[in-house]
Amino acid sequence: MGDWWYRNIIEPGKLPLLLALGAFVLTFLVTRMITRLIRAGKGPFRNISSGGTHIHHVVPGIILMTIGGFGGVASSSRGFGAFLSAVLFGAGAGLVLDEFALVLYLDDVYWSDRGRKSVEAVVVTFSVVLMMLCGLVPFGVNSVTPDEQQSRVSVILTIAVNFLFVLVALVKGKLRSAVVGVFVPFVALYAALRLARPDSLWAERLYSRRPGAVRRAEARAARHDARWSGPLRRLQDRIGGFTER
Repeated sequence: MGDWWYRNIIEPGKLPLLLALGAFVLTFLVTRMITRLIRAGKGPFRNISSGGTHIHHVVPGIILMTIGGFGGVASSSRGFGAFLSAVLFGAGAGLVLDEFALVLYLDDVYWSDRGRKSVEAVVVTFSVVLMMLCGLVPFGVNSVTPDEQQSRVSVILTIAVNFLFVLVALVKGKLRSAVVGVFVPFVALYAALRLARPDSLWAERLYSRRPGAVRRAEARAARHDARWSGPLRRLQDRIGGFTER
């Protein structure tokens, strides 16, 4: 176990990333627990206000992210300063992304259906960082052969093509596939070749004169949502407590 820890975490310099991820998850879970207790009227916790203005926890989150981010840039990658900065940044990110929906919609939608975007953002962020800890490199760089690494053109072309697939997947409204596709290019390619979701920018711009494509996109999205929306909502409810009172 000690040898694995050294080879996979310490030697490649991933300890700050691991500390940031741990602080991120712990802060998010503790914050959700506290907000659920406040909503239920239990425990010693209360909302914080100043001059009649409710202070959202995204505010201290931004402060912690700023301190941790600049501290991480200014410190060495293996010193105590780097570890402390990583923890501060991770904790700040946990607070900010717990209110991601507030930032996205510029409205207090924490407990509404739109507030589920916050939980989705946290899960996506956790997945991306975990894949980075496991050694996956974005945009297919880890699949480049040693010979290709000697050619800047090949490396740049690989990154550009894979980034294009990810971008198309995003424009087609397939956020999860795009995120996974950052590390597994085939997923982004598959999503880019499939029909766009009917509410996506791609469908709005390119399907407006193709009623057949719109019908197929709506039918496919309905089948997908019928299969996956139930389990996803239950997972979001379990994590975020949206159905509690």
